[in-house]
Amino acid sequence: MQRSALRRVAAACVMTATAGFGGLASAAVGGLRPHPEDRLSVAVAAMQDGAYGDATRRLEALVRDEPTFRLAQLLYGHTLAMRSGARIGSPLADDEDPRLRDLLAEYRQRADTLRALPAAGLVPASLIKLSDDIRHALVVDLNKGRAYLLEQDKGQLRVVRNLYAGIGRSGFGKQSEGDLRTPIGIYRINGWLPDEQLPPLYGAGALPLNYPNSWDRSLGRTGSGIWLHGVPPETYVRAPRSSEGCVTFSNADLLSLKQTVAIGSTPVVLVDKVEWIQPASVQDDRAQLVRDIEHWRSRWSALDTEAYLDHYAADFRTDDGMNKTAFSAYKQRVNAGKRRVEIRISELSLFAYPGESGLVVAQFMQNYVSDNFASSSRKDQYWRRQPDGRWRIVREMNR
Repeated sequence: MQRSALRRVAAACVMTATAGFGGLASAAVGGLRPHPEDRLSVAVAAMQDGAYGDATRRLEALVRDEPTFRLAQLLYGHTLAMRSGARIGSPLADDEDPRLRDLLAEYRQRADTLRALPAAGLVPASLIKLSDDIRHALVVDLNKGRAYLLEQDKGQLRVVRNLYAGIGRSGFGKQSEGDLRTPIGIYRINGWLPDEQLPPLYGAGALPLNYPNSWDRSLGRTGSGIWLHGVPPETYVRAPRSSEGCVTFSNADLLSLKQTVAIGSTPVVLVDKVEWIQPASVQDDRAQLVRDIEHWRSRWSALDTEAYLDHYAADFRTDDGMNKTAFSAYKQRVNAGKRRVEIRISELSLFAYPGESGLVVAQFMQNYVSDNFASSSRKDQYWRRQPDGRWRIVREMNR
């Protein structure tokens, strides 16, 4: 894309965001002023187009409104240096200064933001199906340091915010406690911790995630305390890789997310790289998985144990370590003692699990009623595509 085109795209995105229809980030909370992210992106596009006068004016206004936005301050100094006509070195060229290193990393990460914008109508490949009761999903591209808030309306998804996000100082792919990495996986938000309960490092507050989730536990991953949280009051955002494994946002963005997400139900997808696809491209897999889950349910309800167990892969293991052979013997013994079983499932969501080949997690509410027992539970059921093309269950855990 040519630089002048980049600039037009950036300006159009800001107009769209101000009008409240998505775009780069969003309108500022409680007003119509464009989001600081959008304002910075337009200024960067102007710099890339060589329009340093325009960039200077935009950055001067931005740092006046957001004095803790350190990268905006640095770029303001850069534009002044480029316009001075004197032999003044640009601060963007001084990558030897450790005080500037993090800001330069942030600048390089943001420089391709406009090119990273998904085309209209595309959705993340991880979101195969969202339950009708789920209004929003948050997808974080850990490689790009961008968080995309999607909204579901009548079964259709669209990006409504695109935000800067910091991650763990050692990158992503968390395996063990203390490795300073951000996990990859499907998570949910467990609650809200306000700023008065936290040290200043966490800024406006924190949204704790349920790491390790059921898949993490099955693989022996350790650690805890993975949160979405804010930043200290003296800075607008943190460096791209500076946390102990959490995902960090500006305080304004965190508070805006807090007002949008639903505790316990909004999925948070942490993925190494978002793949943007047409929704129709997962239609066949979605339909097949829904059919397989329904057949699994109906065969269990019919006490057709052989057909029910055929949905489990040879390498299936339960959360407590029971293999396929032991699990089959257990189910045959239990079902033989039942005269009646009724299984109902609701609130079904399907996610292509990030970082895993051919793995989908089905999350749903399960209601079980038999002649002598009844229970309700939320279930995580992991289906993997087998060499013969069939989907079979490899893990199954109650939350």
